[in-house]
Amino acid sequence: MTKTPSVLLLSLAVAAALAGCRNDQSATSADAPDKPATTAAELPPTAAFALADLDTTADACEDLNAFVNGKWLAAHPVPSDRTTWGSFEMLDERSEVASRNIAEAAAADANATGTAKLVGDFYASGMDVEAINAAGLAPIQPILDRIDAIDAPEDIAAFLRDEFAAGRGDVFAFFAEPDFRNSSQMIGYAYQSGLALPERAYYLEDGKDGQYAKIRDAYVAHVGKQLQNAGVAREDAEAQAAAVLAFETRLAKASLAPVELRNPNNQYNYVTLAEADKGAKNFPWSEFMRSQGLDVEGFSLSQPKFFAEFDRMIADVPVEDWKAYLRINAIDGAAPYLADTFADERFDFFSRTLRGQKEQKERWKRVMDAVEGMVGEALGQMYVKEYFPAESKAEMEKLVDNLSAALKTRLEGLEWMGDETKQKALEKWESFTPKIGYPDKWRSWDGLATTRDGYAANVLAAAKFNHDWELSRIGKPVDRTEWGMTPQTVNAYYNPLKNEIVFPAAILQPPFFDPDADPALNYGGIGAVIGHEMLHGYDDQGSQFDATGNFANWWQEADRKGFEARTAKLVQQFDDYESIDGLHVKGQLTLGENIADLGGLTVAYDALQKALADAGMETGETIDGYTQDQRFFINWATVWRRNYTPDELKVRLNTDPHAPAKFRAIGAPSNMPTFATAFQCEAGDAMVRPDDKRVVIW
Repeated sequence: MTKTPSVLLLSLAVAAALAGCRNDQSATSADAPDKPATTAAELPPTAAFALADLDTTADACEDLNAFVNGKWLAAHPVPSDRTTWGSFEMLDERSEVASRNIAEAAAADANATGTAKLVGDFYASGMDVEAINAAGLAPIQPILDRIDAIDAPEDIAAFLRDEFAAGRGDVFAFFAEPDFRNSSQMIGYAYQSGLALPERAYYLEDGKDGQYAKIRDAYVAHVGKQLQNAGVAREDAEAQAAAVLAFETRLAKASLAPVELRNPNNQYNYVTLAEADKGAKNFPWSEFMRSQGLDVEGFSLSQPKFFAEFDRMIADVPVEDWKAYLRINAIDGAAPYLADTFADERFDFFSRTLRGQKEQKERWKRVMDAVEGMVGEALGQMYVKEYFPAESKAEMEKLVDNLSAALKTRLEGLEWMGDETKQKALEKWESFTPKIGYPDKWRSWDGLATTRDGYAANVLAAAKFNHDWELSRIGKPVDRTEWGMTPQTVNAYYNPLKNEIVFPAAILQPPFFDPDADPALNYGGIGAVIGHEMLHGYDDQGSQFDATGNFANWWQEADRKGFEARTAKLVQQFDDYESIDGLHVKGQLTLGENIADLGGLTVAYDALQKALADAGMETGETIDGYTQDQRFFINWATVWRRNYTPDELKVRLNTDPHAPAKFRAIGAPSNMPTFATAFQCEAGDAMVRPDDKRVVIW
């Protein structure tokens, strides 16, 4: 129920809604209800490569994305309950249906225990619309009453401390992660947050054609409507809404922009409690730590400017303005779990107005979002038993080994890197930890009490439980068995603080992975994803962490300058891509992902050549009229087929460290001579960059 910062460190594992720690319970001992009626084969289709999808009227040498995806994209607009639609979303839909089958079976079992009871309770209570609507605002009324009782700055500080202890913190985020300087130990991180709009520019600039100004006006209108839904008189609600915008605008001025947050130096600032207290007259950090049950020497006060302003605001922002801000946070934070009046109003602004989503997801999908966010790993225990074949894990392990070998060869052969730096790069390669499918140990849910008749109450209980678990890791050694994603998540990630690459079960399906597919499709799909995650260890951020996961410089100065000169060319390439309405991709914001795409696809191509040789296959052999090299690049582009609503695309251009999908489809191949050779492209073709513009890094 807290607002999650748009950027949290370097790792996807930080997001508070994702599952984490495991106890010593074996992954094979998951308790689950009877097998769902729907089999994996009967789930919604994937976006597997199909010859009929190719647009043969387009020239791959001019636009690989148009050739591979143009016809498909034209025939598959964004569904009304989404803001994007493509390969990832199709797999997400498949995972959602599989998860619903499990949740429905659990909900139907009145005698369910363990993880099945948790999942069943959440699902059953979330689907009881009549009871949820009848409850109205009652589930959070005690929180609102506490806000109404605030009378002085010290009351504000006390309220914030108590809300964090309940798992519902406001203004900033606080979580556990490995120490940047000692990656074997967990510490606390205080991190800027508190903005409802996507990032600071939405408060401080008008935007192209006044876009941001219009969004601000719509946001103020939304806050006013939501407060009226909660019983605030119209005139008072409108005044409070204006105060909320002013409050968040002040926070925005002290906040770092998304590009700035990509710098590890802006993500870590270790201070002792005594040092933190010196700059916090109104919000003593020692008191905050005690309120969270923590006894620590220090923590990362990650953005000092932001927290200095936050401390001043406690004293000099009028109490009534603070109450307005806290009130709307409480209501909007809980709105998805409250009566339709509140859920619909939240959707109307944050999804319809801001991102262009035409209608809400079906009720069951919204409930499954809550299950995923609150008890996702409990669901994951059952998901892998039903839907993840053991042979997929074995095949993936082979692919990881092949990609790893190809990366080592690349590192050893780098001409632009000196021997001393190269040795450090190889040490980092040696320490990579791959994780595939699901955790070896599952997290314990002992102590989380849920029922079938209180949806918001279940959410509140889980928020508290997860917060306590999160902070219980602070001051302890890092548990390297932890995962930062659930098995049913269609994604993958690299964590620089653990130097690990992680591939959840749900992504191991076409177009990414198919044990029955020819090598080209798998290496152009999941192989490139494996390479991508490995290369994050050597992107502009990951390259600042060493083999042990510490934030430490392992580069010789000349090599670092050479690396930055090469990456600067990649920044320019993506800066030049125009996306929508004259808006361009932000090359610096997307640099890490673009480095990983280029390096990952290059390494995957190398691994494919070895795999073909080992299998006695020729790259020139054709299937459906296309060679293995061509099918490799075709499936790479298939992975990145995606439509967006215009509003969603505009938000992503400002906040997403990933470039829009069509530019990912063409960006890396356009720098690879192997692509030009595969499709017999010529100099001057759009997908063939001249030597002085072509980027070669890893």
